[in-house]
Amino acid sequence: MKQNVKIETEIITLGQFLKLAEIIQSGGMAKWFLSEYEVFINGEQDQRRGRKLKVGDEVYIPDAGTFVITE
Repeated sequence: MKQNVKIETEIITLGQFLKLAEIIQSGGMAKWFLSEYEVFINGEQDQRRGRKLKVGDEVYIPDAGTFVITE
């Protein structure tokens, strides 16, 4: 099941998204999380915490689920 994650701005970074979606507890954990776990954005694997996400993007993290960015 896809979970919606609402953002207040046009763009959010992957690191900020992980915290907003409550996958990690602090922004400082993003670098470690991305080095240990696979993250797929719109079907493509990406490990850059600065990767910009926008409304409509889909983030899939095995064992955590699928998330859709919404307004």
